[in-house]
Parts: sequence; structure tokens; C-alpha cells
Amino acid sequence: MTETTSESLEGTRASLLAELTRDIADQRVLDAMGCVPREEFVPAEAASVAYQNRPLPIGHGQTISQPLMVALMTQALMLTGDERVLEIGTGSGYQAAVLSLLAAHVVSVERVPELAASSTERLGRLGYSNVEVHAVTDELGWPDGAPYDGIIVTAASPDVPRALLDQLAVNGRLVLPVGSRSIQELVRIVKTPEGAQRHNLGSCRFVPLLGRGAWPEPR
Repeated sequence: MTETTSESLEGTRASLLAELTRDIADQRVLDAMGCVPREEFVPAEAASVAYQNRPLPIGHGQTISQPLMVALMTQALMLTGDERVLEIGTGSGYQAAVLSLLAAHVVSVERVPELAASSTERLGRLGYSNVEVHAVTDELGWPDGAPYDGIIVTAASPDVPRALLDQLAVNGRLVLPVGSRSIQELVRIVKTPEGAQRHNLGSCRFVPLLGRGAWPEPR
């Protein structure tokens, strides 16, 4: 990367962080967003626009989420630093990298084998040693590592999957988009001893979550 390109990225990163402060109150989340080099998690041809506040394609029909949505979902987990967190949908590994700076350990699962392999290499190369990535098929989550203090889902489900609630610890938080294939509501589920409490966080739009308990595989 040339010095000019590096300076340009620093400028756009600073602008993005300033924009995020309008909606994000958790300083730990803002600090993590400022530390993770987003240009490392997008294709080389998109590096110059890595800090624009919009989703970007990463191949295999998947995207890296808009930075504001990453920050909002991360903030909704209400992390303090000692949690075990499960991420559904590793993608390029960007969200996992942000989470790794805010939690004790991150387990991330990915249905696309090529993305699981590339994100594992990328996270290891960049030093995010408290993240483990697993390639999965149609089972939601990673029950072998449960219970989790937080679960974040970066794809949209028609409802809150029972399988994920079962993997959530008591007083844990589950953040995911719920709704139709075209428009969803971002929700936070808090699992209490008395049952699940739901908090609506605003409209959003994500690719569909595929697997048992979510959307069926396309024929």
C-alpha cells in the first residue's frame, strides 16, 4: 500500500468514526471499529472505499455489512469484555475481528467453505487469536461451544430460531434481523430466567439466513 493510499484511508476512517458517533454511544465499540483495518476485509479492488458507510460485496453472493450496522449490532450485545460470543455468518471476518476486541472469545460459523477458509487465514494473519471459525452446513450455531453470553446473526431469519435460544446463556443477548426476505427488524432478545424479552432496534435489510429453523435452501 502506498503512503498516499494509506493517508487517504486514514482520512476516510476518521470521517467514518465521526459519523458513527451520532448513533453509537458505547465508546468501546467506537474504539474497536477504529482499530480494525476494514480494508483488509474487503477485496483489493474495494480497499479505497472500505470506510464508506455502506455494505460491500465479498464474493459468493455475500457482503460485508455497512459499518453503522456492524456498530449497532455490536453495541446491542452490551459486551463488557469477559463474554463468550457466537457469530452466525463469518463472511470475510470483519465482524468477528471487531467482536474479538470486545469479548474474551469469539466462535464464528460460516456456510460457504471458501469464506470460512479465507477468514480463518485473514484473522490469524492479523493477530485476532481469540477467534475460532468453523465451516458448517444446515445446523444453526455451534452447540459444542454453548452456552454463549452473546449471539449475533448477520443474516435475516423469519423468526427467532429455537436452536440459537437454546445455545444462549441465561441473561445472554441474541441480536439478529427478523422478518421477510426483503425487509426486517433488528431485534435484541435477552434470555431471562422468566423467559425471552424482545427489544426492537429498528428496520434493516440482510441476506436470508439459511438452515434448519430459518429459511429453507433454495431449490
